[in-house]
Amino acid sequence: MTRILPVALIALMASAAPLAAQQAADPPVTMPDPPVTMPDAPTADAPPPAAPRTVVGTWEFSNADREKTCSITLRNEPNRVGKRVDFDPACLNLFPFVKDVVAWQYSENDFLKLLDAQGASVLEFNEVESGIFEAPKPGEGIMFIQNASSLGPAPKTADQITGEWSIIRRTGRAICGLSLTNTPSGEEFTLRVQPGCDPVVTRFAPVTWQMDRGEIVLRAANGQSWRFEEGEDSGKWQRVPQTANPLLMVRK
Repeated sequence: MTRILPVALIALMASAAPLAAQQAADPPVTMPDPPVTMPDAPTADAPPPAAPRTVVGTWEFSNADREKTCSITLRNEPNRVGKRVDFDPACLNLFPFVKDVVAWQYSENDFLKLLDAQGASVLEFNEVESGIFEAPKPGEGIMFIQNASSLGPAPKTADQITGEWSIIRRTGRAICGLSLTNTPSGEEFTLRVQPGCDPVVTRFAPVTWQMDRGEIVLRAANGQSWRFEEGEDSGKWQRVPQTANPLLMVRK
């Protein structure tokens, strides 16, 4: 016996069929993945700020050739016109004008000033290289304040050279004796040639001497000169430029 479905059920089934077919045809809707947040890249530690520049401390005070040198100490203690400054006793003998200096003053990208009791500048130093300050001084030339430890030993002074010397060959044979005196002769000092010298010296006939840029200069009356520079072997001074028969000066 054939079973007859109610009309309402047939209508419902007919309307559901197209909807089912449409759902089968459409792809499933997918939601986009949430954005991936990358952790911040590690950052290097920022360098610490540079320490404030300071010139407090002890420096070398000299002329341009460094044949006159002494020490200046820039202190951090204030006084009436700036900050306290001290010179070692040698400075007063070498540079009499420093007796007027009572204070110093310095600001970054500015002059290093040495001041008198009224606050006026005695010298104004400009930093020409890192740690090297220079200032013109009428009657003295260019003055320097610098870190002596980076410059090596100061050149010998005339006072250190005055005395009795021998000129020798490289073999060690002495050929002449010289007396370098501290008796002024113009801008130089008197030199005495001792008797019995080799003709190479007597023909040259030096009469004066001086220190120039750290070298001993012997000078004849006609203006001819011999120059000697201090060698690595302390106490021996080599004639420069070298000749075929090198000569040395040594202290007796």
